[in-house]
Amino acid sequence: MAHMEPVAFKARDGLIVHGYLTRPLGKEESRNLPLVVYVHGGPYGIWDTWDFDRDAQLLASRGYAVLQVNYRGSTGFGLKYLNSSTHEWGRGTQQDLYDAVKWALAQGIADPKRVACFGWSGGGYATLMALWQQPQMFTCGVDGVGPGDLRTLFGSFPTYWDGILARWRRRVGDVENDDAFNRERSPIYHVDAIRSPLLVGQGRNDPRVKLATADAMVKALRDAGREVTYVVYPDEGHGFARPENQLDFFGRVEEFLAKHLGGRAESWAKMDGATAELK
Repeated sequence: MAHMEPVAFKARDGLIVHGYLTRPLGKEESRNLPLVVYVHGGPYGIWDTWDFDRDAQLLASRGYAVLQVNYRGSTGFGLKYLNSSTHEWGRGTQQDLYDAVKWALAQGIADPKRVACFGWSGGGYATLMALWQQPQMFTCGVDGVGPGDLRTLFGSFPTYWDGILARWRRRVGDVENDDAFNRERSPIYHVDAIRSPLLVGQGRNDPRVKLATADAMVKALRDAGREVTYVVYPDEGHGFARPENQLDFFGRVEEFLAKHLGGRAESWAKMDGATAELK
């Protein structure tokens, strides 16, 4: 297994942000590697830990340095750190990711022309935001079940989330009633600024990020003439559970990243039992 190295850097406002760097086996001292910023979900209540991470190991085995950032709001770093993310989803949380990339560039770890953003759920949202806010920084992006419109996201939460919705409103902000605030934090309204190619994976039965939400984001991108590959799995929800679908999607991820970042990839082939629909 590739070594998972704890790292820390100072964000632009002085906050110390922690994370993990996984470099390809045998290339621990290599410089100018293609970099994948692999973003955990959120905006709070989740964090990356030092353990076996299958996705980081897969990406490292394909020649990428993998940077996982415990951006502000990640739990496990104290109440002050958690509270520093209040009303900062899509702003301060994103800036931590960009400061992480700048740190990796300053250390000589990453090639500035080969940087990707990849994440699931809140990490998918971070990918969409990154391609909008930093089009010069990111070469491409992979969005797994990420919301493009926060107001739509809040409106589609399943009934069993009613008990925690008030907490989300306090943490994220009033995206339901404040139109300007929602537009500021929702990438669907900023597709004209996106320049880099995008791969989107979505489950048709997702109870939180509805299929219609992903459809709308992809349509907005395509209407703006942007390059997007859209894969829907009709028997999946918020993330992909069936092994055949996991293998299918990550095969597509490998192929996509190899095309745009130049890493290694096993040639993608149709997976028996996978239900992928290319839209």
